[in-house]
Amino acid sequence: MKRAAAKHLIERYFRQLTEGCGNGACTNELCASCLGFQPLDHNAAAIRALELYKINTKLCDLHPSAAFPDNNSGEDTQPALLGDCHGKMTDNLFPPREDFREVRYLTEEKVYEILSICEGKKDYSPLIRVIGRIFSSADGLVQSFRKDEEQHPNTKEQHPNTKEQHPNTKEQRKTHQAKDEDKDEDDKERTTAMEQESEASASMEGATGSTENRLGPVEVSVDIEAVRRVYDRLLSNEKMESAFLNALVYLTPNVELDLTYLDVYDTNPDYLNIFIIVMENSSLHSPEYLEMAMPLFCKCMSKLPLPALAKLTRLWSQYSVEHIRRMMETFQQLITYTVISNEYVSGSLVNDDEGVVAATKCLKLVFYANVLGGDLDTGHNEEECKFNQEEEPPSSELTLQELLGEERRNKNGPRVDPLEKELGVRTLDCRRPLIPFEEFVNEPLNNVLEMDKDFTFFKVDSESKFSFQSCPFILNACTKSLGLYYDNRISMYSERRITALYSLVQGQQLNPYLRLKVRRDHIIDDALVRLEMIAMENPADLRKQLFVEFEGEQGVDEGGVSKEFFQLVLEEMFNPDIGMFTYDESTKLFWFNPPSLENEAQFTLIGIVLGLAIYNNCILDVHFPMVVYRKLMGKKGTYLDLADSHPEFVSLYSDYILNKSVERQFKAFRRGFQMVTNESPLKCLFRPEEVELLICGSRNLDFHALEETTEYDGGYNKDCRIIKDFWETVHSFGEEDKRLFLQFTTGTDRAPVGGLGKLKMIIAKNGPDTDRLPTSHTCFNALLLPEYDSKEKLKERLLKAITYAKGFGML
Repeated sequence: MKRAAAKHLIERYFRQLTEGCGNGACTNELCASCLGFQPLDHNAAAIRALELYKINTKLCDLHPSAAFPDNNSGEDTQPALLGDCHGKMTDNLFPPREDFREVRYLTEEKVYEILSICEGKKDYSPLIRVIGRIFSSADGLVQSFRKDEEQHPNTKEQHPNTKEQHPNTKEQRKTHQAKDEDKDEDDKERTTAMEQESEASASMEGATGSTENRLGPVEVSVDIEAVRRVYDRLLSNEKMESAFLNALVYLTPNVELDLTYLDVYDTNPDYLNIFIIVMENSSLHSPEYLEMAMPLFCKCMSKLPLPALAKLTRLWSQYSVEHIRRMMETFQQLITYTVISNEYVSGSLVNDDEGVVAATKCLKLVFYANVLGGDLDTGHNEEECKFNQEEEPPSSELTLQELLGEERRNKNGPRVDPLEKELGVRTLDCRRPLIPFEEFVNEPLNNVLEMDKDFTFFKVDSESKFSFQSCPFILNACTKSLGLYYDNRISMYSERRITALYSLVQGQQLNPYLRLKVRRDHIIDDALVRLEMIAMENPADLRKQLFVEFEGEQGVDEGGVSKEFFQLVLEEMFNPDIGMFTYDESTKLFWFNPPSLENEAQFTLIGIVLGLAIYNNCILDVHFPMVVYRKLMGKKGTYLDLADSHPEFVSLYSDYILNKSVERQFKAFRRGFQMVTNESPLKCLFRPEEVELLICGSRNLDFHALEETTEYDGGYNKDCRIIKDFWETVHSFGEEDKRLFLQFTTGTDRAPVGGLGKLKMIIAKNGPDTDRLPTSHTCFNALLLPEYDSKEKLKERLLKAITYAKGFGML
């Protein structure tokens, strides 16, 4: 009798924790009917019931509208209050309230049925409890909203006395059961009963977990349209919205445990339904969700195995632009909300913020869904250039680099993102995404990201530390170029260190820099011979820091001489009279000249120059169509790169114009470019339009940003009359004159990556009032400006200088 009474009492505690007492105004925090009660799953509720039994916690009296079924009888009973020796029997004068305890999963019809009953009684608490119970249960969600052909048998027939259980094996469940030191017979009985339930649930897996075998790579068993209709119907009710929110908070820890320690997706692929259903909630972007529920949910989603992530991505790629944008904005708002709500200082990096990292990983799925759903061109790929000498067979002897820990990085090229590989698509393959790539950039994140630390994680510690460079879509071009700068500088340092060590070991005096000594009047010949020798003997020398010396001239190259070298080389090689390139007056763009008589070495030189410009952080005055950068990144030109007229003709014509006719010249050009860039993360971080930005700079000119960062010398300052007149004059210029001014002062009419605010221009005083024109040192972005006595004279002299700058004025 004692054992039976104890068992019965424990069951009462268990039901109070899972079902409640039925009193809508209950204030017992240990009762499911209490308004602020957090739902428990059956495992946790069973353990908690034992704890309450041991300390003899008082039970709620049953509300007249509630009745618990007895395990030993199919009839409803009204037991006395067992925690009170003077307990009174409740009468059965009131009919039991419908609480839908038999509902184990939801369908659209069942939701509307319960909703109709609640609307009739003007009491939504039964539906709120059902929503809270099902949406806080992994199994409940997995089984809910199935497509008609996928609906499974009613689980009530298979589980007469229990609600849903995880379809785990007995051994798996034991890993999650709390260890109780008291191993009396009552506890053993409870454990045995739960194991039997687990085995029964496991037997269901064959019926409900095998649907994946009948589904395609994008098909799922959940009826997404039904889920959307249900959300639309229920979310207008504030109390319903709270039920969804609370359920998600409770659901996520259990799901995270399942994904972390159990192969739930492998045993039941329908587990993915949880994430599909939750992500259809259109309120996920609200502050209530962003503060607590979404960070936890994103952590869960980021732990899905790669095949599950790929399937979710493929599914989302079939969604409308509106749905993809809503998911994108949800994750973006979570990242932004978290970033601006926290202070990241030294020792507390944004890389360590689990919420931001998890949301970024989830945003990656939406990004690739956006790519897959856009206009794809997975073919038309350029053949990889084989510019290196034949690879030597592997040797068992360690090289000096390996002995010194300086083995060349990324020997096999940049890393490939696992999700990208699983999906079989690259960002480069997408010509036009559903949502512009720029909308995936998160500026608040870029503002707090310490790129030097992030670069270290990306290159050295990628296994244990998250690097945002593994999700480059979220970074702007300026941030990525900074990462590339660190990569290039470390590579230069590595080359210098290796050279110094070789000198010590071999006794030879090797040059740690890439030194070019050229004559101004033979600059192409000298550069061509020197670079061609380096490319043949040791291409790795191209990744040393560049130092240029003009024969017969004194000066140390601190960047300015190299910049002038690039300008002079490009000006000569792009001269239409040379015949290497053709120039289109209407587009102001250059293209390879198919009948060019120049040899391939000349085109290789230009490719090397472009690579060196990126490597040495120098902007060039180069004007190519976008197809050149697409081809540099590995894509062939197609008719989409030409006008879209005459498509039965244009495909062949474009292949000839963009590929076959210039194959010899472009292969040499690309080979030279890759000699410098093949080991850098350029290809995995940047899109073709961003590569153009790195090489040529931006066309967007913000002269107010330039004014903010300009420095003054020779007696000028920002408050001088002539400086104020100067900026008023420049701001009044039209677009063309502004570009001429920029060309005159810096050698290019483009802004660097990040805009004109990143350009350090100097305005120096060049004597008193005079009739002389302003001059400039383009190597140092320096404008030498006489102190003209009137604003009108300043404008006249400046316009004449920038208009007739070719041949004079630039020093």
